[in-house]
Amino acid sequence: MSLEVTVVQDERHGVVMRLAGRLDTTNAQTMDQHVDDALAMLGDEGVLIFDMATLDYISSAGLRSIFRARKLAGSAGSQALLVNLQPQIRKVFDIVKAVPLSEVFASEQELEHYLDTMQRRVLDGSHDDDSG
Repeated sequence: MSLEVTVVQDERHGVVMRLAGRLDTTNAQTMDQHVDDALAMLGDEGVLIFDMATLDYISSAGLRSIFRARKLAGSAGSQALLVNLQPQIRKVFDIVKAVPLSEVFASEQELEHYLDTMQRRVLDGSHDDDSG
């Protein structure tokens, strides 16, 4: 099975990349191109969300693509988060300690709660600055 990537702009949070199939050596360069396109859509200070609900396999080349995406997003003032990892994919990330646990979410609801909390913190901080 090959890799299928769907990139969707999310008005609330940024860009969602839905990954399906296998992310491996044969398609890691294609994945990198999708990441570049998604980051261009994202702009500054957004969130790049990797939805891995239907990703069945990831190789070391696939991990490198995710690392690269996280690094590029961070350099641009954005953040890359992972959601809906299948057990076998999560195990790979756990073994190589590839991504901090604070950036991996079990479900879209958990991710939404995190993003809402972060936005409230920013707004509360802005509000505090305005009251002075």
